[in-house]
Amino acid sequence: MAHPALDLLEARARTGATVSVCLPARNEEATVGHIVGTVRRELIERFPLVEEILVLDDGSTDATAAAAADEGARVVTVADVLPELGPGSGKGNAMWTSLYASRGSIIVFVDADIRNFGAHFVTRLVRPLLDHDELVFTKAFYRRPLHGEPAGGGRVTELMARPVLSHLFPHLTDIVQPLAGEYAGRRSAFEQVPFAQGWGVEIALLVDLEQRFGRAAIGQVDLGVREHRNRPLDELGAPALAILATALRRAGLEAVGPEVEELVRFADDHSIERLTVELRERPAMITVPQYRAKFGIERTA
Repeated sequence: MAHPALDLLEARARTGATVSVCLPARNEEATVGHIVGTVRRELIERFPLVEEILVLDDGSTDATAAAAADEGARVVTVADVLPELGPGSGKGNAMWTSLYASRGSIIVFVDADIRNFGAHFVTRLVRPLLDHDELVFTKAFYRRPLHGEPAGGGRVTELMARPVLSHLFPHLTDIVQPLAGEYAGRRSAFEQVPFAQGWGVEIALLVDLEQRFGRAAIGQVDLGVREHRNRPLDELGAPALAILATALRRAGLEAVGPEVEELVRFADDHSIERLTVELRERPAMITVPQYRAKFGIERTA
């Protein structure tokens, strides 16, 4: 069987595209090395499809950075990127900094906790962008096992993201996995939209890119099965709140309000718990003078 990258090399050469694989990561030493090593061996050394692997280390307290570097990634500390713009927080902030730190004209984002990662996670996301000029964004979908069962993962998707899209953005309900952390896009598209700093980043990118470029500019690809760390139920409330607030703001139903919000819930002993949920956003990177200077962009889009 031909390697999935083999027939992409000609398309990459034809288009002149360069590919960066970016992993936002915090405390993922158990899985990040396997992901980085797979990309390096299969998509850089064996078939030169990918130009760089970048791990955005977001305050890890374990050996994430060392594990990634040992397998060939360029590791960047999130707090060291554009510090003059002030500190940020969350996955979306790490992804936003990767636009500045990376070089590729196509950027592939991959979560760092995937246990069954294969090269097809990258090749299948990149292929539509090389073959179809009208596409600017490709979103993964997959089957998600849960606790040994073949399906059942994606609880926040089913209980929050799908209802939100059905109610506020029905034209996006055909997106199979709206919260998938695996997607690819053109730098020229990502740089034109803001990035929600926290858990709202996936829903924000989906809505913003569709509003700017149209539904026809978004493709979907089947990655088969995705196995990752499933969070317990008590850790899902904060992401759900961030998704709800982010969607309401983009629907024009809630003004841009507080930078953070509290999720109030009750512990087993009935005491009140208050969790801080990140709602800040980073501006479209194309508006950042340092970014425009680095990439030779004379004016904003």
